Amino acid sequence: MEQPEPPSSVTLPPGTPVVQLSVFLENRVGALLSIVRTINDCHVDVVGLSVVDSMDVTIVRLILTDPDAVGTVFIERGIPFSETRLTVVQLDEGAHGLSDCLTALLQGETNIHFSYPLLSRPNGKAALALCLEDNEFGISVLRRSGFTLLSQEDLSR
Repeated sequence: MEQPEPPSSVTLPPGTPVVQLSVFLENRVGALLSIVRTINDCHVDVVGLSVVDSMDVTIVRLILTDPDAVGTVFIERGIPFSETRLTVVQLDEGAHGLSDCLTALLQGETNIHFSYPLLSRPNGKAALALCLEDNEFGISVLRRSGFTLLSQEDLSR
């Protein structure tokens, strides 16, 4: 009786996975500016930003050129945050654009928890940050569909 082949391992993008820092802010005037100034004081740039606001708290999702340096400063200053690994996909005009990306993920039957575009344009092209139900599986789906995936080093240039 033949043994089934073991599943092939997913080849992750070369480099360090992109890490998002989520900061929990009081819902008050100037809170976002204060966090951005703290980040800039570390000589780090914000390359991705999403703000989710509610009555009590604001969650700011940040993709940074150096998340480790900023995480250290946040810990030192007692700023509450969490880290999440993201999949960042480069989008081209026409083929391999947003529609094709979403179609590939749909056909792969993987869910997107949230997404947002990057503020910068790595390689001169649009990029989309995705928090997927299963990042490794989503990476394999996007790779098989011909998409370019970006690492932390691609965003830190």
